[in-house]
Amino acid sequence: MAAAADPSIAFIVMMAGSTVPGDQILVEQLRLIEQADGASKEKVAKDAAHEQELLALVEKEKDDAVLYKELHEKLAADGMPAAQMGGQIKAISSPWYRYFLTYDPATALRKVACPVLAINGSLDLQVTPAQNLPAIREALENGGNKHYEVDELPGLNHLFQTAKTGTPSEYGEIEETISPVALDKMASWILKQ
Repeated sequence: MAAAADPSIAFIVMMAGSTVPGDQILVEQLRLIEQADGASKEKVAKDAAHEQELLALVEKEKDDAVLYKELHEKLAADGMPAAQMGGQIKAISSPWYRYFLTYDPATALRKVACPVLAINGSLDLQVTPAQNLPAIREALENGGNKHYEVDELPGLNHLFQTAKTGTPSEYGEIEETISPVALDKMASWILKQ
C-alpha cells in the first residue's frame, strides 16, 4: 500500500505477503494446518465450511449487536467455553478483522511500480505459496510492473525458518530465527537494486 502511494520507495521485499482477501487466506490456513496435524478429510472439510460460514457472517452483518448474538449462538453450539467466547467474538468482529476479511491486496499491488521481491517458504501453511505467489505475479503483471521476482524457498515455514511440517505448533521448537537461505536471497536481490 505504501509503495503504491509513494513513488519515492525504491523497492519492496514481500515476505509471506498475502495477495488474496483475508477470508480466503484464513480458510486455506485452517485447512492446511488441520491436514498437517493429521485431521481426517471429513473433519477438515467440515471445519473449513464452518469457518467460511462464520467469516461470511462477520462480513455480511453490519449491526454489531446482531453479529454478537449470532456469533455467540454459533460458537456456543460448537461447544466453545463461555470464558473464551467474549474474546473470540471481540477479535473477529473488530474493525481491523472485518477489513482484513474483505480487502483485496492485489488492488494495491497492481499499482506498485518499483522493483518487488516476493518470497514464501514452501512449508508456509499460513500464507500459502500456492495461493499467493501466482496472485502476486498476476497482480504485478496486470499492473505493468516488469521489475519483480517471485520465489518459493524450499523447506521454510511462514517465519522463514527451516522446518519439518510448517505447522505453527512447530515454531517454538525451532531454534533458527530465520534461514540463511532467506537472508541470502533478500540480501543478494537488494544489492542488485
